[in-house]
Amino acid sequence: MSLEKIKQFYILISVSFLIQLTYIGSAMAYEEPDYRLIKSTDVYEIRYYEDRLAVQTLQSSGNDQAFGRLFKYISGSNQSSSKISMTTPVIEVDEGNGSLMHFFLPKNYTKQSAPAPQAKNVKLVIVKGGYYAVVRYSGRSTNQNHQKYSTVLQEALNKDGVTFRNRPIKAIYNGPFTPAFLRRNEAMFLVDWD
Repeated sequence: MSLEKIKQFYILISVSFLIQLTYIGSAMAYEEPDYRLIKSTDVYEIRYYEDRLAVQTLQSSGNDQAFGRLFKYISGSNQSSSKISMTTPVIEVDEGNGSLMHFFLPKNYTKQSAPAPQAKNVKLVIVKGGYYAVVRYSGRSTNQNHQKYSTVLQEALNKDGVTFRNRPIKAIYNGPFTPAFLRRNEAMFLVDWD
């Protein structure tokens, strides 16, 4: 397929999605983790999140299919063959030897009630709660965009004397067919806050 045809296809999909939003109603609403807003500035928010249950896998390099492994888990590739509702955001954290990807599970699951993964490289984890500094941005969820907004957040936190304790977290809220200008992404840091 030529580059021009790919562009036309993408434009057609984007226009179709916009028509659906305009005439049919809003996109499906996915469950998001609850948080308490602690502080809001012109650049970022400080949010407090409780511990959250997630399913996790490591993407070691390139096109490692981490998203596909997690999607298979919620689609029934688990010990009880249970289908689990999709939630947002999908988060990614660079761990040096690869990037950890997480899908949060709906609130009605606990570590004891969630079905065990079948794949050995997928596991249930508790994402520790705490105070997170968050900057929101639109556009594609590329590593370049994420790095740009992580740097904006780092500079604002340094200026305000807020200590952050981890590598930046990429939070992705929309699927790949959502037009870039309608996408919601976030860069986050766990911070020291009292």
